[in-house]
Amino acid sequence: MADKERGADKGPNRLVSVTLDESSIARGNPDQEHERAIALYDILEGNSFSVPDREGPYSLVLGLVENKLSFAISTADGQPVMTHLLSLSPFRRVIRDYEMICESYYNAIRTASPSQIEAIDMGRRGLHNEASETLKQRLDGKVDLDHDTARRLFTLIFALHWKG
Repeated sequence: MADKERGADKGPNRLVSVTLDESSIARGNPDQEHERAIALYDILEGNSFSVPDREGPYSLVLGLVENKLSFAISTADGQPVMTHLLSLSPFRRVIRDYEMICESYYNAIRTASPSQIEAIDMGRRGLHNEASETLKQRLDGKVDLDHDTARRLFTLIFALHWKG
C-alpha cells in the first residue's frame, strides 16, 4: 500500500499518515513511482494541514470515488474527522497539461541540453503551482494547508491519474 507515517511529535496541525487508496491507483512508470515516493516522504517531513474546529494530527486517505477526488481525513488514532469529495472538473485541464509537460521533461532529461531541461522544468513548476492554488481554493473553509503541502498533495492527486 502506498502509505507513509511519521512526524507525530511535530504538533497537531499536520498530517502524520498519507495513503493513496489502492483501488484508485495504478502503478506508474519508474519516474512516476519515484515522484510519488518523494512526495509521500516530503509531505510527512514537513506539512501544515488542519481541519477547522478539529484537533489533529491527522491521517489522510486520497482516492477517487465516482470520478471525484476523496479526502478521507481521520485523527492519527483513526477517529473519523470528515470525508470531503471534490469535483475533478477544475483540475482536468491542468492534469492533462501537467501530464504532457512531465512526459516532455522525463524525455528531455535523457537527451536535451541543460537550458532546454530548465525551460521545460519552469513550465512544469508553473503548472504545479497553478494546480496547488486551485486545490487550496477548493478546500477553503474545509481544510487549511500551506503552499508546499498543497503542491505535494497535487503530486499525489496526479499520481491517481497515472495509467497502469
